[in-house]
Amino acid sequence: MYQLDLPWLLLVLPLPMLLWWLLPAHRETSASVRLPFFSQVAEAAGVRPTEGSVVTRRTWPQLVCETLAWGLVMLALARPQLVEPPIEKIEPQRDILLALDLSQSMDARDFPGAEGARLARVEAVRQVVADFVEKRPGDRIGLVVFGDAPYPLAPFTMDHELVRTMIADTVPGMAGPRTSLGDALGLAIKMFEKTTTPEKVLIVLTDGNDTASRMPPLKAVEIAKSKGVIVHTVGIGDPAATGEDKLDTATLQKIAANTGGRYFFGGDQSQLAAIYEVLDQITPEDQKNLSWRPRIELFHWPLLAAVALLAAYYLASGVAAAFKRRAAA
Repeated sequence: MYQLDLPWLLLVLPLPMLLWWLLPAHRETSASVRLPFFSQVAEAAGVRPTEGSVVTRRTWPQLVCETLAWGLVMLALARPQLVEPPIEKIEPQRDILLALDLSQSMDARDFPGAEGARLARVEAVRQVVADFVEKRPGDRIGLVVFGDAPYPLAPFTMDHELVRTMIADTVPGMAGPRTSLGDALGLAIKMFEKTTTPEKVLIVLTDGNDTASRMPPLKAVEIAKSKGVIVHTVGIGDPAATGEDKLDTATLQKIAANTGGRYFFGGDQSQLAAIYEVLDQITPEDQKNLSWRPRIELFHWPLLAAVALLAAYYLASGVAAAFKRRAAA
């Protein structure tokens, strides 16, 4: 629809009439030279002498054109606009970052599948995490993988198809054979620093002990807590193993507890799927609907019309006056 952004300016339309009524033309009497042969000069010039000053009156065409031009200028000052239909945008209120352990141990085929078959750990993780991403259409999701060092694979994005593709392409050992959980937490904190959403959630999935980090995991957790990042931890390794393959359950529990998150242990694929269903429930969708109506400014059209009208009138008046002078000559 069309509207005026400053309609009150149209109240100024009668201003010229008020000025004409309140401020009449200035008149004054002054001495003049007396000519004994004034009548002969006036007759020769073809002018009929009158008493007092002569105020040139506007013609009707001039009055109409100037009135229309004034109205168009005031219309332009009132800022006519074309208001288009409203556009709605859904703004996510939560950023979720997935941190996946891709150390070499994730290639071990010891993870119980849904039908009892043994799967590689990474294969079970791919399917369950991809399903979780698909269930979160209203959140921005990012992806980080870590081994010897952490690497960001996908920034926070609403393009969940991209995230699922990156998850499907993950390969055990692609980030190195060891586990750097503390450094992965540090990278996640840096990624969250650039977000403006009120809720920041980090979900860490690992199957081993931290052996490669330069930053201790518990130190990184203190920073995450100060930044308002909630960390949920998921363990899928063997707590009874030794060395790097041993799942450090105590550390994962402390990480989750210190940031207000929860710790989960996935013993098989069905348990792992249930964990992500719980995570989906405790982080319900939180969105903010934004709506605005685009406005297209139209003030230049009445302004151009006013200029064109005055230019056409004065051009026509000049041409008519020129013809009259040529005819009189």
